[in-house]
Amino acid sequence: MRRRSFLTYAGLGAGTVLGTAACGGGSEGGDSASGAIKVAYQQWGSGTVMKDYLGSVKTAYESANAGKTMELVPIVASENDYYTKLQLMMRSPRTSPDVVYEDTFLINSDITAGYLQPLDSWLESWEEWDQFQDVAKGAAKAADGKTYGVPDGTDTRALWFNKQLLVQAGLPEAWAPATWDDILAACRQIKGALPNVTPINVYAGKAAGEATSMQGFEMLFYGTGSTLYDIDQDKWNVGSPEFRDTLTFVKTLFDEQLTPDPSVALDAQIGNRVGEEFLPGGTLAIALDGSWVSNNWLETGGAPWPQWAETMAQAPMPTRDGSGEGSISMSGGWTWAMTKNAANADDAWSVISTLTSYENQLRYNINNASVAVRKDIAADPEYTESNPTLEFFSSLVPVTQYRPQNSEYPRVSSEIQVAMEAVVTGQATPSEAADAYDEAVKGIVGEDKTATL
Repeated sequence: MRRRSFLTYAGLGAGTVLGTAACGGGSEGGDSASGAIKVAYQQWGSGTVMKDYLGSVKTAYESANAGKTMELVPIVASENDYYTKLQLMMRSPRTSPDVVYEDTFLINSDITAGYLQPLDSWLESWEEWDQFQDVAKGAAKAADGKTYGVPDGTDTRALWFNKQLLVQAGLPEAWAPATWDDILAACRQIKGALPNVTPINVYAGKAAGEATSMQGFEMLFYGTGSTLYDIDQDKWNVGSPEFRDTLTFVKTLFDEQLTPDPSVALDAQIGNRVGEEFLPGGTLAIALDGSWVSNNWLETGGAPWPQWAETMAQAPMPTRDGSGEGSISMSGGWTWAMTKNAANADDAWSVISTLTSYENQLRYNINNASVAVRKDIAADPEYTESNPTLEFFSSLVPVTQYRPQNSEYPRVSSEIQVAMEAVVTGQATPSEAADAYDEAVKGIVGEDKTATL
């Protein structure tokens, strides 16, 4: 299907927000005299999707708003380093951007730190807000009931696999594991039949940051039927046998050399290498990863791969023994948020509503292979026909889980990463790493805020 010009989309989006920028007040900081709105975002890998998208929106915004400037502030860093650098910038009015690309799991902790301001006064009069799915709105809502970001898409996670490699190893082209044991059996078969191919990648190091917590640990752990946090009791779960079981499974994968070597797996560039090198290069058979991975292989991606749709397939991640719903997924997502130190809040909102308008977000969701959170985009044939994986990853929403939405989660997540890396490097047994995690969580939230399973 023929696609319309992205710059045309951006121009339409910018034009729709001129009447919305009149209901908020300015805050301290920034460079209000110049009219520059600084937009900070993560520039990852060699991909240009975000860079090109923001460049086009900048051009359109400045054309539609005489005398206004949208200054792009790319932060070239791994995921963990991006979070750290962004938070350091937001601390001071002198260095703070006005608009930031904010992972939903950080919203509550960044509010607690005083970095963000709510958007409710603008959202109340923004007609397009009704087009956003309620679940997406919820991901951008903080514990205080206020909304601090406008989401630009969501995601789900599953098993990506190379059909050709699996067939060469004697496995079915329509591989569909029903348990963790099925995954182990397939990986062992691949290792035996294809010694030059790494059977599977599961993120397991501190350098991979939240990818280790979500794609790695939580995709397994939540498939045991357990959870990190008991929302009814408002307590964090500790002493979980399932926590140990999850670490034991990961240890088995690494001990049997079914994963990339730890020197590779624990490197900060592992995510980029999986998407841009290992999978398109045919040296990795299976990847436990996110719905966005194929954006690497599009014409706009960092590693264009015209044959990817014929080569790669997807399977739901099974629960440990196939119980429950039989499969599991985790969902997250990112938002465009306004900092507390935004120099001109109305102009910052004008930029946010431009970035997330129908026309602009349609183009971004297509080029980024994102699961749409706007109802009008999800129903648009141009979007639904743009990527053959969209139907599959959208079908996982009914079994998906979400990270705890409170300010302690980022610190708890860091302890998950510590436990994972300790196990795969042999620094601790699964039981020792789980015990250390339990004590760390008690220290973070207070022992009275934990429940022993």
